[in-house]
Amino acid sequence: MADLSALLEVGGPLAALGGGAAWARARHPAVYWSAVGLPVSTARLLTSYGSVMEACGLTVPPSRLRVLAVKATTRREVRPVPPRRGLLRPTSTGLRLRLRLAPGQEPADVAASAERLRHAWGVHAVYVSTVRPGVVELRLVGFDVLRRVRMPRTAGAGLLKVPVALREDATAFVRDYRTVPHQLTLGATLSGKSMYLRHLITGLARQPVALVGIDCKRGVELAPFAPRLSALATDPEQAAELLPALIRLMEDRYDLIKKRQGIAPDTPAEEITSDVWGLPESERPVPVVLFVDEVAELFLVASRKDEERRDEMVTQLIRLAQLGRATGIYLEVCGQRFGAELGKGATMLRAQLTGRVCHRVNDEASAKMALGDIAPEAVAAACAIAPERPGLAVAGDTSGGWSRIRTPYLSLGEAAGICRESADLVPELPALERFRPAVPVPSPAPASAPAVKPHPVTG
Repeated sequence: MADLSALLEVGGPLAALGGGAAWARARHPAVYWSAVGLPVSTARLLTSYGSVMEACGLTVPPSRLRVLAVKATTRREVRPVPPRRGLLRPTSTGLRLRLRLAPGQEPADVAASAERLRHAWGVHAVYVSTVRPGVVELRLVGFDVLRRVRMPRTAGAGLLKVPVALREDATAFVRDYRTVPHQLTLGATLSGKSMYLRHLITGLARQPVALVGIDCKRGVELAPFAPRLSALATDPEQAAELLPALIRLMEDRYDLIKKRQGIAPDTPAEEITSDVWGLPESERPVPVVLFVDEVAELFLVASRKDEERRDEMVTQLIRLAQLGRATGIYLEVCGQRFGAELGKGATMLRAQLTGRVCHRVNDEASAKMALGDIAPEAVAAACAIAPERPGLAVAGDTSGGWSRIRTPYLSLGEAAGICRESADLVPELPALERFRPAVPVPSPAPASAPAVKPHPVTG
């Protein structure tokens, strides 16, 4: 009986400790990883590294010199040689480890064993990247970082660079317009597409960049950011006037480049290979980012007389996508669905959009439209996004690489406040002045009624 009481006294604190660890793992995974997961996974990796590499087929036969040295100094069995391991570098979300590949190995061999390494070392995921020839880095992620998004402190922001989401390997997904000038972003209703757009606009609002919007949903998505916008069109009729103004702005910038570099004035714009970034900073025009929300509204027509206007707008969008990058004009095209069924020019426009971000969509065909031509294996990942995780998306580009990302929450009020605070950064663009949205002046708060002083009651 005394032994049972002693066991209960010991078991009580152990049960409480186990329950606390389980609660921390579910509610605060970062804390659990730092306190429990990191030491356990580190111990597993250090004690089982050689055997795990051998089980995964990542070892090679030793060299003859090594065999002779082992036989001359010891009597132990000569075992295969695993990749040389570097120092472990713990992070707030996992571990980093560099491997020097053995002769005859390639990074694809390690990447193919990533799932086995994940289970062997008890981590959430393992990602492999090439550092330099012969050296790869394993990024071990201890928990699902996309469940509750926390952006890293150093995310690599800069001019035309916006850290807009978190990758599944705990690194920041940076929208770099200098590297990927144009992008297509798709997503169904309540998929998080608007949240992604808010982060882009607020990230660019603090930079010396002109923001232009086309929102054919009467401006409900982009109108809250009007204080920071240089131009805004809220219906197809206004868009049909705004796009030619952007084309003229692009042509004027090509004339500036030709004048600066001594190119003949009659040289076609398609034959000019340089761009505005080669101009002196004092003469360089301000970059322009065009946001097109619900692009399908520009393609759809209600009557035959609207077809001519539609064809003209689509042609102008294609010209901006083909020639705009050299003049510092970038496109961010958003919609719920985008494909050849929209009409003539849709596929040609999509081909010019290097970056692709696909949120949850309503059908597989939409995911194929976004990712099928650049990363077919990413289509299944996009179709598997659950409605319970808004903001989760699959990001890829024409290089074939892709990854899962998730955008942190940002309320519309906070985003609109950032645009109001940065309204003084709106650049002067006379060509777009007549499209500048009217910013309503906040009405003064009503004066409070004077307090009524109580009068004493006398009898």
